Amino acid sequence: MTATPDLRTSRLASPDLLRSVFRQHAAGVAVITARGDQGPVGFTATSLASVSAEPPLISFGVGTAASSWPAISRTDHVGVHVLGEHQQDLAATFARSGADRFGEPTVWREGPEGVPVLDGVLAWLMCRIVTRVPAGDHRIVLAEVVLGDPAGAGRPLLYHQGRFNGLRE
Repeated sequence: MTATPDLRTSRLASPDLLRSVFRQHAAGVAVITARGDQGPVGFTATSLASVSAEPPLISFGVGTAASSWPAISRTDHVGVHVLGEHQQDLAATFARSGADRFGEPTVWREGPEGVPVLDGVLAWLMCRIVTRVPAGDHRIVLAEVVLGDPAGAGRPLLYHQGRFNGLRE
């Protein structure tokens, strides 16, 4: 039996409240990549969403303080990589500030439009950025799918309670 939410323990909106609530929300894990002026850039995202089937559009959020934001703010194309549960280390590398994200052991190659494409992912897309929408300290990026491949093997990586996890049966 589930309990009714207790309104007496509710808290006013704050960054901490939002983070606490979203720790309860399991999310798929993706890595967004782009070609930057100084080389490839990328970051781990749990905000990836399908927006529209016609035309095929996706969205993701990126912080304006993120090291990848300058490249994402200027580029026309991005790579979107859905990670498998075997890729917890890759997700952690792309989430870590100051990490050499494209050095060993990351395996990648340059794809269409110069977009970095990661090897071994469950699925990937190459997308053309349509717009960037201001949203507080982030930008919501809307991008149209140009091409991709859903044929990777394995099960998806999830992010929950501040940790990367696989699905349980």
